Amino acid sequence: MVQAMRAYDCPVLVGRHARLEPLGLEHASELLAAANESRATYGLTTVPASDTEMEAYIVAALAERHDGRSLPFVVRDGGGVVAGSTRFMEIEHWSWPGGAPVPPVPEGPDAVEIGFTWYAERVQRTALNTEAKLLLCTHAFERWKVRRVTWKTDERNARSRAAILRLGARFDGVLRANRPGADNQVRSTAFFSMLAEEWPEARRALLARLARGR
Repeated sequence: MVQAMRAYDCPVLVGRHARLEPLGLEHASELLAAANESRATYGLTTVPASDTEMEAYIVAALAERHDGRSLPFVVRDGGGVVAGSTRFMEIEHWSWPGGAPVPPVPEGPDAVEIGFTWYAERVQRTALNTEAKLLLCTHAFERWKVRRVTWKTDERNARSRAAILRLGARFDGVLRANRPGADNQVRSTAFFSMLAEEWPEARRALLARLARGR
C-alpha cells in the first residue's frame, strides 16, 4: 500500500553544467523559446509548442506540486539560459502490513520517478543532461534515502531508452498498450529503475562521464 501524499519543498540543485530551479509561471516564455529552438526530437515526447500550451503545462505542474504529487523544475544550462524541464513525480510513501517488521524509514519518500523531462536539442546528450540526472539522483538517494528511482519512456523512443541506460538504470520491462502516446498512438511504456544499492556505482560512472565533458 502507498500512504497519502505529503508535500516537500522543491530544492534548487546546482552544478557546473546545470542548475535546476522550482518551476514557475515566470519561466513560461523562456521555456517556450527553448522548446521551439528545434522540435525535431519531440515526436514521442509531449513538449508545449505555444503560449497557451506552455501556460497550461506549468499550471498543471504547479497543481501537482501543491498536492504533493510532484516537484517540477526548470533546467538552466551553464550560462544560465533555460534549456528545458524535468521533475520528481510518482512520489511513493509505503505503508507496511500490520505486524510485519518495519524497515528503516527513509527521510523522504520510499520511491520516486524522474520524468516529464525534455530539453532543447542543443543540450541533448551533453554534460547538462548527465549533471541534471546526477543532481536529481543525489538528492533522491542521499538526501531522501529512497529505495528506488524509476524512469519511463515510450517503448518506441530508442533515443530516450539509450539515455536512461547510460545513467546506470536497469531495464525492467514493457507495459503494453498502457496509455495514449504523444503522437496520438497507443503507447506501450518501457520501465527502468535504479535501486539504492546500485547508486554508488552509477554515481561514479556519471562523475567519470562529467570529467570527460559528456
